[in-house]
Amino acid sequence: MSQSLHLGGAFTPSGANIALNRMGYGAMQLTGPMAFGPPRDRQAAVAVVREAVRLGVNHIDTSDFYGPHIANKIIREALHPYPKDLAIATKVGVRREPDKSWPTALSREELVSAVHDNLRNLRLDALEIVNLRVGSQFGPNQDSIEEPLAVLKDLQTQGLIRHIGLSNVSPDQIVEAQAVAKIVCVQNHYNLAHRHDDPIVDALATQGVAYVPFFPLGGFRPLQSSLLDAAAASMGATPRQVALAWLLQRSPNILIIAGTSSVEHLRDSLEAASLTLSPDAIARLDEMLIRKQDLTRQKETPHD
Repeated sequence: MSQSLHLGGAFTPSGANIALNRMGYGAMQLTGPMAFGPPRDRQAAVAVVREAVRLGVNHIDTSDFYGPHIANKIIREALHPYPKDLAIATKVGVRREPDKSWPTALSREELVSAVHDNLRNLRLDALEIVNLRVGSQFGPNQDSIEEPLAVLKDLQTQGLIRHIGLSNVSPDQIVEAQAVAKIVCVQNHYNLAHRHDDPIVDALATQGVAYVPFFPLGGFRPLQSSLLDAAAASMGATPRQVALAWLLQRSPNILIIAGTSSVEHLRDSLEAASLTLSPDAIARLDEMLIRKQDLTRQKETPHD
């Protein structure tokens, strides 16, 4: 693979001056298991980040609560001083506890501290994108996010944040947020088999807002399907590549942040940009969702 690979083309969010290659990199797996503690091989982690940028990635998703602090320090070690066109997006709104839990951290003090932690550990004067992470590990809730978002808006006014995004949010929270600040991206759980956000993806596309799926390959429970395997085999590709190619073709505002601690897996993921799925292949892959819905209905149907 060469550095000239188009990586799925680029997307520039409305109101932003950053052209983001649609194939990015997610830094969660630079740390230990469950995004906690150090990686098994720190130099291998550094090598993955460097290889991603060498291959044309200009959009890295991270957070100082990965580790905590470890992912950002590895990114800094690998890339600082950063390439001029590199956009690092980070998240605030969660902290890590010694038991590896992810409690919310949405007070003004916690948010301000988190932004400064990211600035310090990435060695930046301003953060390109900060996503406000709300909800829980089970998905979005319906709480108001106006107050924590106002804190980020204030930090943006101070010049510490350039652009604001959202993570793990409901449709109503997106509307609420857009009344407070300019939102350039939304990061929610979405993949070939988890498509509750289909209406959100389409609505944001019309607004020029990036949609960034987290767990694009299933996360801690990787996507597994005979349909996906068959589609990959028919195209001479890997299931991972097909799942990512599906996302790229789903909507032009989708940005991919598949993470890995392996250079081999990184290259495999980026090759997804060269795949074109036929309408027939997409129709067969859509059966994954239909089968999942049928299975869910069967589980919910009471039996005598």
